[in-house]
Amino acid sequence: MAPKFGTSGLRGLVTELTEDLVTDYTTAFLAACPHGGAVHVGRDLRPSSPQIAEWVLRAIEGAGVQAIDCGVLPTPALALSSLDAGQAAIMVTGSHIPADRNGLKFYVPTGEITKPDEEAITANRGKSLSRGDAPQRQTRNAVTDYTQRYVIGFGEALRGLRVGVYQHSSVARDVMVDVLRTLGAEAVPLARSNTFIPVDTEALDPDTRAMLAGWCAENGLDAIISTDGDADRPMVADAAGRVIPGDVLGALTARALGAKVLCTPVSSNTMISHMPEFERITLTRIGSPYVIAAMEDTLAQDSGAKVVGYEANGGFLLGFEAHGPAGPLAPLLTRDCLLPILAPLAEAAKQGISLAALADALPPRFTAADRIAGIETDRSKAFIAALSADADTRASFFRDTGSEARLDETDGLRVTFASGDIVHLRPSGNAPEFRCYAEAGSAERALELVTVYLKKLRHQLAD
Repeated sequence: MAPKFGTSGLRGLVTELTEDLVTDYTTAFLAACPHGGAVHVGRDLRPSSPQIAEWVLRAIEGAGVQAIDCGVLPTPALALSSLDAGQAAIMVTGSHIPADRNGLKFYVPTGEITKPDEEAITANRGKSLSRGDAPQRQTRNAVTDYTQRYVIGFGEALRGLRVGVYQHSSVARDVMVDVLRTLGAEAVPLARSNTFIPVDTEALDPDTRAMLAGWCAENGLDAIISTDGDADRPMVADAAGRVIPGDVLGALTARALGAKVLCTPVSSNTMISHMPEFERITLTRIGSPYVIAAMEDTLAQDSGAKVVGYEANGGFLLGFEAHGPAGPLAPLLTRDCLLPILAPLAEAAKQGISLAALADALPPRFTAADRIAGIETDRSKAFIAALSADADTRASFFRDTGSEARLDETDGLRVTFASGDIVHLRPSGNAPEFRCYAEAGSAERALELVTVYLKKLRHQLAD
């Protein structure tokens, strides 16, 4: 499958991300979008990223634009650097997907590109820019400002906590350790890897979950934290190694920051509809561009709105100047991993309770998610279209779960049953995967639903 835009940037097989294609997309971005006179370039730790980043930098210079090499760093750190400078950015990353794939994330001077921006980039492919003499390439350490953001906002709010850091091949593996220690916690580094590991924080496998629980028991931890490959998605587990879903972290973080308006995909936990702290909730399609568009619409109507966005994968977007336990937190309209890690930990410490107790006090709705790899998007879409088009076909497929109460086709197929159970089926926008989400009144029931329907999907879709 040729590289294409999905829910989070351009993605494709490394073998298909050739120098010509990377140069073409970079040039098209510069032709279609504002760049503020320079482009900040970063990369993750997968083996193909250094070469692809070099092609991006050369393409920027070839267009006569200032190239700023920020090296290996978290995606939100790169975005913060470019936003503060009023300039563009390109992150070379495949996020959580395997190392045989990679991609590009584009940022204009105001933040992540929108869907119209993606269309404009695509329309400008094949065009050349008038070449001028590019300024000499610069390098920049953009990590310091990113970490300082949280030092200012949180002070020593984590003092007394003992927190494990699952480092693997995350670009934030050292940043997480440094920030925890600066905020007063005892950080315990775990499982640093020289091989790229595609950690999907939204669909951790049973072996990883068991590993987390083992580490907690062996090291006497209050929590374990981690991220995906490019660190725009958090992973947080409590003292028993129980992973707290990203949309629960989002709700906890939004409440801790005093947010009043939430923008989140339709797949997120519906507990927020039972939380009186939030005055308005906008449900979107899955993908940060849709969440950002909803946040921008909110701010266009009310520039002082206390709006935040988050996804089920945990990536958190701050749309107003909030206040942490020690100081201000400026808006950051891109998915961030550190804020939804630090805010719940700090809030639990402030209340003198465990992270598990903080999460368990929320309205009792529970989600689960998993995926089937190797299912091409066209095949997944055809299957969902068939279910959407015919009520009898849906009734047959979902017969074990009961009668249908509501159907939502905002993004894929989301069925709410009379029992209150929810099953949501959707092709991935980033890879040949079929995703299944579920929600129920207990964690066990949500996991059971995912297990049952992934088995059915494998039977009907697998070769």
